[in-house]
Amino acid sequence: MLKRLQMGLRAFMLLASKVWSCFCYMFKKQYRALAQYQSVKYEMYPLSPVSRHRLSLVKRKMLVLDLDETLIHSHHDAMLRPTVKPGTPPDFVLKVTIDKHPVRFFVHKRPHVDYFLDVVSQWYELVVFTASMEIYGAAVADKLDNGRGILRRRFYRQHCTAENGSYTKNLSSICEDLNRVFILDNSPGAYRDFPDNAIPIKSWFSDPLDVALLNLLPVLDALRFTHDVRSVLSRNLHLHRL
Repeated sequence: MLKRLQMGLRAFMLLASKVWSCFCYMFKKQYRALAQYQSVKYEMYPLSPVSRHRLSLVKRKMLVLDLDETLIHSHHDAMLRPTVKPGTPPDFVLKVTIDKHPVRFFVHKRPHVDYFLDVVSQWYELVVFTASMEIYGAAVADKLDNGRGILRRRFYRQHCTAENGSYTKNLSSICEDLNRVFILDNSPGAYRDFPDNAIPIKSWFSDPLDVALLNLLPVLDALRFTHDVRSVLSRNLHLHRL
């Protein structure tokens, strides 16, 4: 009798353990899904008279934005090993023709990118600069702009310089006044000639909990008040090596 009771208790504990593990797994899965789409807000308080005066003394600055692995990540039909978990739905699909071959790109937007663009477009003139082909980069920029008219200026692969198997971006071709232009890019090689005019960001592929764009908002909010962005960004050169 005691032996049967012990066996029954063990079976119950085993079943309870499996049920608990399943519950924890489902809870974490649902939490990730909810966190990806949670509403976010960056408090933008009205500028004080002193701040408005300070802002009137400096020129409006340009924020240059990379696309792939900075604002979005994409993969196409021919990729043997997609970097996104199978079954993850893309935010949008692009159908373009490259070298007379139709290609479908499945594009995933970095978490909070729409909100990020909404906010920073109020502070800066936005410029897209991607090393991708124009036929693809223009289509991605159109989707991100979504009719808002905030991503009008665009530069593509033909505007880059090919060096050692990678592409570098000449910021002086966008704005000769380097004290008011800077780039947000996941690839340090892209801005190797302008390290004092760059903000590095970790490459993004699929993490739904990523908050890198949100974390940059306080810095970008403050940077617009500077006379020369290099006076601040030159202090963060160690970040380019991480």
